[in-house]
Amino acid sequence: MLGLTILAAAGGTVLAGIGFSGSYAALRDLGFRHGFGDFSYAFPVGVDAGIVALLAMDLHLIRKGTPWPMLRLLAHGFTAATIYFNAASAGPLLKNPTGTAMHAVIPIMFVAVVEAGRRLVIRITRIEAGHQHDGVPLNRWILAPWPSFRMYRRMRLNGIASYDRAVELERERLVYRVMLEREHDGDWRKAPADQRLPLTMERFGLSVDEALALPLEAEERARLRAERQAAFEAEIDARAEARTAEAQIASLRTAGRIEAAGYEIGAETAAARAQAQARTLAAGREAEAAERLDQAEEEMKAAAAEQEAAEARRRAAETDRTAAETEQAAAETRRRTAETDRQATAVERAQAEDEKAAQAARLSAAETAKAAAETEEAAAEAGRRTAEAERDAAAAKRAQADTEEATGAAWLRAAEARQRAAEVELRAVEMEDEAKLTPSARATRKVARMILADGAGNPDAVDLQTIAEALGVSLATASGRRAEAAELLASGYTPAALTI
Repeated sequence: MLGLTILAAAGGTVLAGIGFSGSYAALRDLGFRHGFGDFSYAFPVGVDAGIVALLAMDLHLIRKGTPWPMLRLLAHGFTAATIYFNAASAGPLLKNPTGTAMHAVIPIMFVAVVEAGRRLVIRITRIEAGHQHDGVPLNRWILAPWPSFRMYRRMRLNGIASYDRAVELERERLVYRVMLEREHDGDWRKAPADQRLPLTMERFGLSVDEALALPLEAEERARLRAERQAAFEAEIDARAEARTAEAQIASLRTAGRIEAAGYEIGAETAAARAQAQARTLAAGREAEAAERLDQAEEEMKAAAAEQEAAEARRRAAETDRTAAETEQAAAETRRRTAETDRQATAVERAQAEDEKAAQAARLSAAETAKAAAETEEAAAEAGRRTAEAERDAAAAKRAQADTEEATGAAWLRAAEARQRAAEVELRAVEMEDEAKLTPSARATRKVARMILADGAGNPDAVDLQTIAEALGVSLATASGRRAEAAELLASGYTPAALTI
């Protein structure tokens, strides 16, 4: 292929050079004969260079994927003109047909070479772009013109690029049609619509399998549409429910704020009422206190007068003292008794007045407490809930603290147990050193202590892997050591420091 490409390129170049030189001489002479003068030297170059430029531009646009058919038409027009000019340079066409043909053959060959190159560029471009189209072979056009036209039409309308693919589709449809005719008494039109789809969709270039899959694809698309519609409706319902819930929440919040405001206003009203009652009670108490003060002053004055009279009597009694000491003592006793009764009476009267005032105060306080209790009852519920939450949080904290305390205690006990085990192990090692035991005997006793510490005296409770890791031996050796330790324990072995 490389040699053929080089040969074609070299031959095309030589042919183009020969054609251009021959065309140049013929068109130059023709220009002189038709009065072009000195322009006759440039005229052949303009015609042939214009053809080359138009064809090159056409190939460039095709390569870029933006062909313009007008360039090719213009190039072919100039090519036809140069062929005619070359043929006419030999003289009248009818008088010298041989010379005319000789002058025209080289431009025609040049055009053929350019068209071949153009076809190659177009084909390469289509192959690179994935738009290569095969045509219907000429022999098929000759042998079956009408079916060939139908196939060509389907290939172009449906974008079937491969002729082999078109033949394969035609064969599949023909076989499928024959099978339908076999199933339906020789008439494929009696088949159901779904089975006739490969023949109905023939004009769209679908294969038998693709056509038969159309109902399933349509059902799948319908199912997907139904699912999307259901999802959309569910989303709309969810949004509506969310909006309703938000409206209810807002209404509840508004009602709560109104109720809280009512409680606050009631509390303020009760507080103001209690303050007013307290002020009234205070004023009454002040009045009663002033009245009791006046009474006390009167009693003090009376007591002072009585005291003066008693002093007079005392003086008189002193005068008669020598004569009647017994009478004087009795009189003094009666005087003191009377004074005591009088003071007791005054005290009882003051207590009665205080009790009356206290009863009125208690009545007022009861009314105030009742109003305050109604005010505090609403806040008590919120306080109760807050207290419950705080109690739950406190219980959780206590549980966490208990857990942490239990964990710390367990860790402490484990640490103490490890310390005791280490002390036992140390003392056992010291005793073994004093007894100068062999390494095998030491290992057996160490396994026995492991069985006592970890397995509670049961040899099977301590696995072989643990023994092997502790002694740094294989599993077989660990099994032997465990058996020897079991025998040692059965014989009554007990570490001396085990009770520490």
